[in-house]
Amino acid sequence: MKTTYRMMGIADFITLFNGLLGTAAILFIILAVEDLHQPYYQGGLKTHYIWLAMLCILASVIGDIIDGPIARKYSKRKLLGGSLDIMSDCLSFCVAPALLIFVMFGRWGEASPFWTVSLAIASCWIIATGMLRLARFQYEQASDLNYFVGLSSPANALLLLSFAGLIWIQPSTGLGPELTTWDCSICFGKGTAKPYFDFLILPIMFISGGLMISDRPLSKLKGSIVMKLSMLQLVLILVAITHTLMHTMDSKQGKYGTEVAGLELSFFLFVVSAILVLAYIIVGERVIESNDSVEPTSISEE
Repeated sequence: MKTTYRMMGIADFITLFNGLLGTAAILFIILAVEDLHQPYYQGGLKTHYIWLAMLCILASVIGDIIDGPIARKYSKRKLLGGSLDIMSDCLSFCVAPALLIFVMFGRWGEASPFWTVSLAIASCWIIATGMLRLARFQYEQASDLNYFVGLSSPANALLLLSFAGLIWIQPSTGLGPELTTWDCSICFGKGTAKPYFDFLILPIMFISGGLMISDRPLSKLKGSIVMKLSMLQLVLILVAITHTLMHTMDSKQGKYGTEVAGLELSFFLFVVSAILVLAYIIVGERVIESNDSVEPTSISEE
């Protein structure tokens, strides 16, 4: 045991803690299952465990951002860093978000087998593509590339959290319920109108996973406006999750679902967060072209 600790640097302990945050997120997801046995409109939103799981994943993203600079500045030993980072990132940014979405939108006891199986396949897709993305990162880390090839796993986690959050709380805000009351017997059973945009989460998951294993170049964060926008997104999604967590105590039964006072702000913040990560994906290649004169840097993806 002493030998193992001697092989670790300061950044390795941060990376290890990031992995434990991913584990904590999974534990909160398991605890949320009992509350989510209730239909969404009968109190499923009131569980705090969903938002606590999101906070753990987000905290792991923040920890992942800081462990790279710390490793370069303070850590002399890099024996465990790469392997430990990949294992931690797979747990926190692939497994935890995939399980979170499966539990959130699985609608225990309410969804049809078609929807449940489709959601399970999408969750497996996120985990599989995330593993492939992280395995390929080993090569990228040793190269002179000053950009990422494919969507990084932390960006994937932020994309999934943003859309899962806004889709999940939309029925409770009272914003446009007449547009989201629809009937899909294949998805959620016969004769039940569901005021949700749940069906959007499937294409988002498949697209997100596809982006992780794509060849699309995306700008690294250091020294560009992308870094500032990424920090803004982290703040927005942190405020959104925390705000929702605080307001779930004031829930009440409404015409279109479980209404929680004040969630319009959270919904807006999740929307802006989703727009920012989409903007990063769309314009990331252009940022690289404009920064061709910048010397390559070795930046931790996760």
